[in-house]
Amino acid sequence: MQTVNIHDAKTHFSKLIEAVTQGERVIIAKAGKPVVELVAIESTPAVRTPGSLKGKIKIADDFDAPLPDEILNAFEGN
Repeated sequence: MQTVNIHDAKTHFSKLIEAVTQGERVIIAKAGKPVVELVAIESTPAVRTPGSLKGKIKIADDFDAPLPDEILNAFEGN
């Protein structure tokens, strides 16, 4: 456990965040009295459901056809 005063916390904030993400406990004190504790947010990965967009997306039959010359020339800066 690490206890730091507010001034040191502002000065070394990124280092304190790194310590918290590594599992260390960090307490911030004001005038020597503990006021707050930095706590890492536990992220939960989003649950993916395969096929959830079935029937909602339509891919044109010619989606991979060559671009028309005027559009291709615009992309190539001609």
